[in-house]
Amino acid sequence: MRTPVASTDTDGVVIAVDSAGQYVQCESKGNKGTSMSVPATFINDRLWGAGHLIEFFDSFSTPTGAGQHLSLGAGHYTPDVAKVTISYGDDPKQYPAVMAGGAFAYAAAVTTGPDRKSFPPAPYVHAYDANGKEIYNQKTQPNVKNTRK
Repeated sequence: MRTPVASTDTDGVVIAVDSAGQYVQCESKGNKGTSMSVPATFINDRLWGAGHLIEFFDSFSTPTGAGQHLSLGAGHYTPDVAKVTISYGDDPKQYPAVMAGGAFAYAAAVTTGPDRKSFPPAPYVHAYDANGKEIYNQKTQPNVKNTRK
């Protein structure tokens, strides 16, 4: 997934899932990738056994220019989740995440104003079941365990 704006060292994110349910995620710049985690592998069973519907293993914001930040995040979800969206700060509008193979990713260009010292609003992950019912809201349920409402 390419990001809508590029920072000094990030312009995309790559997520892969193998047949054993292991996830690899790294940021990319051009045609090179890096990961903050070594090794960059996240094992599905370790999280689902703990009762999590959704788990985010990467989320960060980085400046891309005066008054603009790149917000980037990724994670994975159980089959109970049919849709993942992201909201920012107090704005109730939600934006769809890209979802495939039990993994999701999102990227947004967030304008904070002309001051480089301004911080962007926090992203909040939302999950919905197949009936469209919200089953997880990070803003109101910051703990991802036992999130069934």
